[in-house]
Amino acid sequence: AQLVESGGGLVQSGGSLRLSCAASGFTFSRYDMSWYRQAPGKEREAVARIFSGGSSTNYVKGRFTISRDNAKNMVYLQMDSLEPEDTAVYYCRAHVTLDDYWGQGTQVTVSS
Repeated sequence: AQLVESGGGLVQSGGSLRLSCAASGFTFSRYDMSWYRQAPGKEREAVARIFSGGSSTNYVKGRFTISRDNAKNMVYLQMDSLEPEDTAVYYCRAHVTLDDYWGQGTQVTVSS
């Protein structure tokens, strides 16, 4: 199984980025997919989760939107109104009971 994130980079405060995660090697549609982030010196935290059935939960209210395309084995994170506090490495996670995969992460840096 493999998860590959892309779309990170440097953006000014107030800008937007769209992260992508390409999944392979497992039955994507059966897994819940999540985005996490880890800022320097801080613990990894959940950003958003989308369930296999399509419903979702956002932990960064009102600014981030998670979506998935089961036909393409892709999950996305649309990030708007970015703030310097959003600077972190963002990770994609695929999880289901007794199975758990992580990507290598993509860096997002928001300048003030």
